[in-house]
Formats: sequence, C-alpha cells, structure tokens
Amino acid sequence: MNGFDKRQQQKKQQILQAAFDLMNTDSGIKNIKIDDLVEQANVSKTSIFNYFGNKENVIQEVFKQFINNLAVQAKEIIARNDSFEETFIALSFNKGQLLQKINRQFYLDMMAYMVTKQGSDISILMNEYTHTTSNMMLDLFARGRKEGKIDSGYSDEFLLLYIQSFVEGVSNPKIYEQVLPYISEWTEVFLKGFAPVNK
Repeated sequence: MNGFDKRQQQKKQQILQAAFDLMNTDSGIKNIKIDDLVEQANVSKTSIFNYFGNKENVIQEVFKQFINNLAVQAKEIIARNDSFEETFIALSFNKGQLLQKINRQFYLDMMAYMVTKQGSDISILMNEYTHTTSNMMLDLFARGRKEGKIDSGYSDEFLLLYIQSFVEGVSNPKIYEQVLPYISEWTEVFLKGFAPVNK
C-alpha cells in the first residue's frame, strides 16, 4: 500500500470510528446527521460522500465492521486449540466484553437494521457470520464429546438450538442489559448442561 492509499484508508477509518462513536449512544442511529459526522471525524462532507456515497452506507459499514470483528476474534479463539471448556469460556467472555463495549441502542439498531435490510450486504454478512459460527460450534461440540465434556446423547442440532435460544433471548431489549453482568454464571450453567449425566 503506497502513502496515498494508506492516508485514504486512515481517513476512511477515521470516519467509521466517528460514526461508531455517534451510533454508540442512547440516541442510536436515528439522530445521526452528516454535519455531526463531519464535526466528529474532522473531515469534509466531500470526503464522506467520496468514500461512502451517503450516510446510510456509513451506518451499514460500521455494523459490518462490528460483525467482522466478532468473527475474527471467534476464529482466533478457536484456532488456539485449547480444551473445550477453555474455548467455550473464552468465546463467552469475548462476546460479553464486545457487548459491554456497545450501548444497548447500538445493539438494538443493528438487529433491527438486519431485519429490515434483508438481502443487503449487512444481512448477507450476518448470514455468513451465523453459518461460520455454527460450523465452529459443531467442531467445538466434537472436541467436547472427545474430551468427555458433552453428553453424547445430545445431538448437534439440539446443542445449536440450545445456544441459539440464548442468543435470541439476549436480543430481547428487556433481557439484554440484565444478562451482561452474568456472563460467567451463564457460561458455567451452559457447561454443566452439556456435561454427561452421572448414572
């Protein structure tokens, strides 16, 4: 990457960081204006339009970057090849830490955005992320069975639904904020639930 490309990339990232800071508030995306973004990023309107075309594309790019970060960090944790329990705990804490860095409204806006923008880049990316993480979880379940940490009577389908039911529950605004302080307990209960039953 030459100097010009590097400066362009830095400016683009500067705009995205400014947009994230504006979106990661109680107001969420509904009150973001281009003028606020110009001031926060310390760039011209022309720069924003040149790099992104419009405000909608900036918002979408911020959500895409957040989902990409989730995927990259999850892959890094899986690649460490730790034990099933260590990996599951690391994944849980990683997601918990990421969720604690974002405002409740940011999360709700992102979920709503994906539902209303079916077929868009963001919904396609989320579908890819879901598919990738499902495959990672299947590999993790196999590791857990091999280590004797998951009851062999539990099918992959059931375990994926078990985890998905929690994720869907956390998507509920009433539950989201309440669950964050309990990531450790939640992980412990999950691990106990997976364990083989002593007969």
